[in-house]
Amino acid sequence: MTKKTEEFKVDGEDLLKKVKALINEGNVRKITVKSKEGKSIVELPLTLGVVGIALAPVLAAVGAIAALVTECTIVVEREE
Repeated sequence: MTKKTEEFKVDGEDLLKKVKALINEGNVRKITVKSKEGKSIVELPLTLGVVGIALAPVLAAVGAIAALVTECTIVVEREE
């Protein structure tokens, strides 16, 4: 399988909404949130079958990060 990488610049208030939308797409294998300076804040490896309650801690962490940053970049790794 080939891997494709995409980047999205988002405001802190939109971070959680964008991460949830990406997870729901299903073909995302890894999400990395970077500060506006380019430093990696958190890396979220997503495996097949991760749903519901298993995502709660991940989304809580993303929500906490969103409260602390004003602008960030989401790097998404997909498998095609």
